[in-house]
Amino acid sequence: MKKLIIAGGTGFLGKALINQFENEYDKIIVLSRSENRQTNNISYVHWDAKSFGTWNDELEGAEAIINLTGRNINCRYTKKNKAAILASRLESTAIIGEAILKCTHPPKVWINASATGIYQFQENKFSTEVNSEIGTGFMAEVCVAWEKAVANFNLPQTRQLIIRISMVLGHGGGAFPVMSKLASLGLGGTLGKGTQQVSWIHIADYCALIKWMIDTNTAVGVYNGVAPTPIMNKDMMRLFRQKAHMKIGLPAYTWMLEIGAFFIGTEPEIILGSTYAYPEKAINEGFAFKYKTMEACLDNL
Repeated sequence: MKKLIIAGGTGFLGKALINQFENEYDKIIVLSRSENRQTNNISYVHWDAKSFGTWNDELEGAEAIINLTGRNINCRYTKKNKAAILASRLESTAIIGEAILKCTHPPKVWINASATGIYQFQENKFSTEVNSEIGTGFMAEVCVAWEKAVANFNLPQTRQLIIRISMVLGHGGGAFPVMSKLASLGLGGTLGKGTQQVSWIHIADYCALIKWMIDTNTAVGVYNGVAPTPIMNKDMMRLFRQKAHMKIGLPAYTWMLEIGAFFIGTEPEIILGSTYAYPEKAINEGFAFKYKTMEACLDNL
């Protein structure tokens, strides 16, 4: 039986991966905090993301396990929230590694999420997997610890990979529906100074990259899960306005975003930070992106 495990698979990215793989695997196991249930060949199995249970038996003989578990970062970085963001990632990663060690027939592949937030903010210099500067802020520290939690395990029978995710664009979740709505209301103007770089990826390319990572036996280590053409915020917002057939777009200046972020309970750096990542490893090793530019991405969506 060909089996795939997705931990934290009930969100936007997890649902997209289920759609990608449901016809390729005999069984998909989704580890979630909800109660056990079955839908066709998809089984939802309860876990608490930090301790052993019946869920770890499911890892036996699996083709791959994909770990997307982590508390949403769209919040104020209070001491309590920061502790929860970090713990949710480190605990889930550590228990998966321990569960793999216990397997008689461990998964062939372990893909763990990370984020391009690990990089120093850049506006004119690419951050690649092998040529980059690690950032110093909270999210960079989280990502460094998160990736170290994977590297701590020596698993000779399991290929270990990390995908650094940025903004994933698609229907049904993430930034695309929100930004499309803002643009249609005439609110899709430049955010902040507008020169900050935005790394992004079409949801179809994200799923295809995960599939490529599983299927490519030579793929190992860290990969940037981003399209090859980052875009400045002001140019991205212009394209969203064009897609919405809206000529005007009221800008949101930095001071507005800082005040607004406080009242809606998030951090301004999520919008104002500049991430200029490039998927050097995947491209050099043969992965082909279908949607290389933001124009192509939005035309499809």
